[in-house]
Order: sequence, then C-alpha cells, then structure tokens
Amino acid sequence: MTSKTKIAVFASGSGSNFAALEQACKQQELNAEIVLLVTDRPNALVVERAEKAGIPVAAFRPKDFDTKEQYEEAVLSALRESGTEWLILAGYMRLIGSTLLTAYPSRIVNIHPSLLPSFPGKDAIGQAVAHGVKVTGVTVHFVDEGMDTGPIIAQQAVEVVDGDIDQTAEAIHAVEHELFKSTLQMLFNR
Repeated sequence: MTSKTKIAVFASGSGSNFAALEQACKQQELNAEIVLLVTDRPNALVVERAEKAGIPVAAFRPKDFDTKEQYEEAVLSALRESGTEWLILAGYMRLIGSTLLTAYPSRIVNIHPSLLPSFPGKDAIGQAVAHGVKVTGVTVHFVDEGMDTGPIIAQQAVEVVDGDIDQTAEAIHAVEHELFKSTLQMLFNR
C-alpha cells in the first residue's frame, strides 16, 4: 500500500464536497488523508463537519489581516505544520494568491459547478439556469491566479432541470462528489 497523500481541503460553506472527500478517504476510495480544513469563515457548517470527523481546522478571517499576503502566510504556516502536500478547493470562495501558488505549484486543485470556461465565478448554477442552457456540468481544474481559469483536468456534463436551480444543483453535487474523487485519485497516483 502506498502512503496516503496529505491534503488540506479549503471550503467556505456547508462542506458537501468536504464531506464527500472525507468519506472517500475513510472508505479508502481515495488514497489520501485530510490533514487540515482551511476556511475563511470560522462559523461555516464545514467547520462543524471537520470537527465531528476529528480533522483539525485552520480558520482565518481575511479582514483580520492587513494584506492578502499576510493572510496567506498565516494559512501557509498552518499548511506546513500539518504536512500538507496538496491543496483541494471545495467551495472556497476566495482567489488563491501568489504566496500559496508559489508554495504549491501544480498541486492546487479546484472543483467548479459548470463546464468551464462557461459560467466562472460565483453562482455558476444560477448563471446556467438564467441563461437557459440545456447542459452545464462540473469541472476539476488546476488553480492559477485567475478566477476559474487554470488548466482543466476533467469535466462531466449535467443536464439542466428546466428553470429549477435546486434540482440542477442536486444533480451537479452528485456528479461533483464522484468526479472529484476519481480525478484526485488519478492525480495522486501519477
């Protein structure tokens, strides 16, 4: 058995992708160990999920720092202390800056609920439904300095439920959980 890849999951909200990754690690469907949850919102539901799973949490409010660099230096210190090898963004609502990009080159991965380059940024599902597209999807990509502009690793299409954001979101989340797990496993096995 090869050693498990040590990952830090970055999340800002409820943490459904965090929970799916934690479950995949626990069931040995993903040869990884979540060594840290990083969040910019200390009161987010994902913090409760991590604590319940016994995963350490590094919660930093960006507004408590004078600059983005200072914020990322604090995050980087926690990552180094935990032995993190890869950064996995799962609903993290901040752009990653040069401090983390330099420290983890080609080892920062994001999941996004659209077929990029369509509908980057916030509320991608709402954007897709509002535009009346018939198909949207899920993209797993490497992170660069832009908003959802990094090299695409994997994509999977999802049909839009006509005019229904909630049902479309449910279909997208089901695909996200499987595509993220399988794509990360492929990356970690390289």
